[in-house]
Order: sequence, then C-alpha cells, then structure tokens
Amino acid sequence: QTQVSEAGGGLVQVGGSLRLSCSVSARTLRSGTVGWFRQAPGKEREFVAGIRWSGVEQTKYAASVQGRFTISGDSAENRVDLQMNNLKPEDTGIYSCAVSRGTIVMSQIEWSGRYHYWGQGTQVTVSS
Repeated sequence: QTQVSEAGGGLVQVGGSLRLSCSVSARTLRSGTVGWFRQAPGKEREFVAGIRWSGVEQTKYAASVQGRFTISGDSAENRVDLQMNNLKPEDTGIYSCAVSRGTIVMSQIEWSGRYHYWGQGTQVTVSS
C-alpha cells in the first residue's frame, strides 16, 4: 500500500526559509510524478510545484513561487523536497505532497485530480 508523508513544516518569519520533505513508500517514483499543493484558510487548494521523471527530470512552478521555491527529488530514494526561500505571509497554509501512479503530462501537472496518493499535510506559517 502506497503511503505518502510530509515533514519539515513550521513557523518562520517573513523572508525566512523552510525545507519540506515528501517520502513515499511501497512505490517507485522512477516513472511517476510528484506535486506539492497548499491550502490556506478559507481558500481552495492550489498547485505549488511539481516534478516528474520520464527519461529526463522536469519541473514546474506556480507563478507565485517561481524563483523562490525549488523542488528536487531522488526517484531512487523515493523522496522529493521543496526548498522554500524568501517566504511571505501569503505562503502560509497546509502543504501536501501528492503522487501519481504514472507520469502526468506537463500541461496537466497542476491538476490535483491527476494524483492518486496524498499525504496528511504539514503546516507552514509565515509571520510578519
């Protein structure tokens, strides 16, 4: 049974950094896709970043985090990290890792419905 777990959330001041980790058990990421999503209080869940392996590694970011966040992963170790720098109050939310059974085309990597396995989420709070 595939299990997804996140770690690394916490409280940080504006401009600070956090590194989130996503670990996946019982499934290889070599032919899959991993996405990070977040949900702020009172708002819908939104895509943050995604990474996939299909011959070459490809990544995609939401415009709001481009240049500040970096997604990286080791498909052999079944782990994906999200390095978050220059954090802003609007980055506050519950961050969840999601994994697909197969490779998602880049044009659909932002679609939460394309993922099959989800972690419980980890809270990130950015204080001003």
